[in-house]
Amino acid sequence: MPVKSSYHDQENIFSFWPRHNETILKRLESKDAWLSTRRGIEFSRAKDALEHEMTLNIGPQHPATHGVLRCMVKLDGERIEKCVLDIGYLHRGVEKLAESKTYQEFMPYTDRMDYLAPYANNVAWCMAVEKLANVEVPERAQWIRMIMCELARISSHLLWLGVGLMDAGAVSVFLWTFQGREDLYSIFDEVSGARFTVSHSRIGGLATDLSSKAIDMIRDFAIRYEEVIKGWQKLLNRNRIWIDRNKDVGTVSADEAIALGLTGPNLRGSGVPYDIRTFEPYLKYDEVDFIIPLREEGDCLARYHIRVEEMLESIKIIHQCLDRLPEGPIRADDAKKTYPSKNEVYYSMEGMIHDFMYTETGIAPPEGVAAYHAIESPKGELGFYLESDGTGCPWRARINAPSFTNLQGLESMMEGHPVADIVVLIGSIDPVMGEADK
Repeated sequence: MPVKSSYHDQENIFSFWPRHNETILKRLESKDAWLSTRRGIEFSRAKDALEHEMTLNIGPQHPATHGVLRCMVKLDGERIEKCVLDIGYLHRGVEKLAESKTYQEFMPYTDRMDYLAPYANNVAWCMAVEKLANVEVPERAQWIRMIMCELARISSHLLWLGVGLMDAGAVSVFLWTFQGREDLYSIFDEVSGARFTVSHSRIGGLATDLSSKAIDMIRDFAIRYEEVIKGWQKLLNRNRIWIDRNKDVGTVSADEAIALGLTGPNLRGSGVPYDIRTFEPYLKYDEVDFIIPLREEGDCLARYHIRVEEMLESIKIIHQCLDRLPEGPIRADDAKKTYPSKNEVYYSMEGMIHDFMYTETGIAPPEGVAAYHAIESPKGELGFYLESDGTGCPWRARINAPSFTNLQGLESMMEGHPVADIVVLIGSIDPVMGEADK
């Protein structure tokens, strides 16, 4: 029997938006004391006779906010005095959804988090489950995961570079970077059968092996785009307009970056050499040679240099992975922990039963165990915390999303800058709201 909602409940529903706005405004006004302590800024209590002050909403529909991000700012003329971020407009309850799905059933949902690098999300989730259930992944599958994660890193950084430049008024590079993304989509299509939401990783391995055509496409991309990216560096590193729009904008010191919880290129752009691929190596990252790009300036220009240099390092990693790719299986040989191959499903009764049981129940880690595993995604540390109750669904799932943690630093970056710098500052953080809102 449906539960009837009271008039009071309906009144709360319809009054939510005014109450929410009132709360945001109160927080904006209450930042005076915090800014005075942190930055030494003193705010005048005198009435603004010339009405220079203005409270302005930027987003959540504005295209320059890279999704449904709302920035409420208080302006003194053209200068941002105070800023409050309001997120949650793309909230889908992903963490609670995970607790009602089997471990493998939830994996495609990760594609929709950071949808600019879905393969990295797939691998992060599968590795967390494999750690929880103690699943050994074959060597070949680990090398292929590395290749695809680095391609996803390049794809994400290409979109960041193109859109960031377009925000600053340069349209040409936007078109060039999207040509690169088209080439990557062709590779993803050949490898997984899907261009965007790939869902190729599996608990215990991969859905399919790399074909010889896919390997040739990856090698060709890596050879061609090393020179292409270096050509973009020649164009942009000396471009006066691009430099002026980014240099000394949104500067964050190393200590501030750590205190604010920044991660990924945003953290390394402030001089903190933290990258999970070297600090806590996973897959086969400890067996390949690459460097972690680092800058100490901490501004938008430093974050640009970090991401472009990371693309070149990713290409270096891909070449090494292709040269060292071993032969062998791509999936663990354990019907209780991973899907059987299609040949087993089609041509043996046991394989068909295992496939049905795995789809229905899936892997069931021991009751009471918990695990946290993180990878270095294009945005930073992407981690999943899982607790098991002995069934095929996680009892508790929590996501450490880098876009969410990086947004913590955006308010302090904006304060004190002209309003025209907002689009550059948001772009330099590189948030994806599907991941931040979870």
